[in-house]
Amino acid sequence: MEALVTYTILGGTYLIVIPALLMFYFKLRWFKTGSLERAFICFMAFFFFPGLILLSPFLNFRPEPRKL
Repeated sequence: MEALVTYTILGGTYLIVIPALLMFYFKLRWFKTGSLERAFICFMAFFFFPGLILLSPFLNFRPEPRKL
């Protein structure tokens, strides 16, 4: 039973919690980053890709339409 709880916590952290935090960090910092931070962001996106794919249909961070 302890193993099931442990795997559930680790899986939820890997697939939900950390990717959600990463997506909010991407939104805040994407246009303000330097080259090393951009490389780190790309590595984190590669490492947590399954969770980012799971969350992407539910989070919309596209910019607001411009007013002409």
